[in-house]
Amino acid sequence: MTTATATIDLSALVDNFTKIKSLAPESKVLAVLKANAYGHGLERIARSLPQADAFGVARIDEALALRADGIVKPIVLLEGFFEPQNLPVLAVNNLQTIVHNEQQLNAICNAQLDRPLKVWLKIDTGMHRLGIDARDFPRYYQQLSQSKNIQQPIILMSHLGCADDNNNADTDNQVRLFEQTIAGTNNECSLANSAAIINYPESHYQWIRPGLLLYGVSPLPEENETITVNPVMTLQSSVIAIRHISAGETVGYGATWKSDKATKIGVIAIGYGDGYPRHAENGTPILLNGRRVPLVGRVSMDMITVELGINSMDKVGDVATLWGNGLAVEEIARYSTTIPYELLCNITRRVQMTLK
Repeated sequence: MTTATATIDLSALVDNFTKIKSLAPESKVLAVLKANAYGHGLERIARSLPQADAFGVARIDEALALRADGIVKPIVLLEGFFEPQNLPVLAVNNLQTIVHNEQQLNAICNAQLDRPLKVWLKIDTGMHRLGIDARDFPRYYQQLSQSKNIQQPIILMSHLGCADDNNNADTDNQVRLFEQTIAGTNNECSLANSAAIINYPESHYQWIRPGLLLYGVSPLPEENETITVNPVMTLQSSVIAIRHISAGETVGYGATWKSDKATKIGVIAIGYGDGYPRHAENGTPILLNGRRVPLVGRVSMDMITVELGINSMDKVGDVATLWGNGLAVEEIARYSTTIPYELLCNITRRVQMTLK
């Protein structure tokens, strides 16, 4: 019998990387490892991708954890630095930073640093989250180009908000504005996230930035999938009890599910305390002994309940798959009214991680 376990298939990770690279063979790859590599383990994923040209993280502590683990490849802070006092730390640890606002521009240009920093200048082309106004690009570009604290050349980038929809004109507009904004420069550029790698080859430029796709999850709607990637994480746990219930009896907190017939209920040792989504609906599939069984009743902190059927032969100790091989995390996300990113990132510390 096992408690909640996430098995990480590193061969699937490498295979996914190879497939992604085949879509953009002329581009370098910045592999996105933020949020503990989408719940898969920051350091282990970095060590398993020697083919990557650089790694992207969100926070400085993630970058320092990689350096402490012996990772020497370029590491890019995708949100940039938060405080001017971070800059000497970046310089000492050879970390690259995005610049996306006036405060960062002033801090980096006015700093006293022992060595120059590699900078990615982020332009807001329409997503309106991070990035400088396209009209301000000439000023930022000039100041960074002239600063002794900046290692030349600067890399230019933006982020696409609707690349998972290849019929959405917003992406074409963003690509067009990016091209217009950087016209006259000869810098390396980066625009394509996972969805754009698939849907918008014209956005590949010199750098692509795969995230979700690396981990074997498609960023596209199911009907639009054009690349087959393999899940890197398979989440499993054991059946710890089997109960016989009669027609009309309820299961779980709030008595939100009532059986319409005599049946068996299996109790599986996983819950929202492990990262399984609390809002998973009745009917959410779980894979058990080669068949899909439905979740019934509310998800609790440590357990879920599934309907097995009156003639089922399942027994205590049998292993259930919550998502991964044979059961796509995208499907579980739909039943939970969320997205695969959240499910993967929400895996908690008490889930045992094993390698395949």
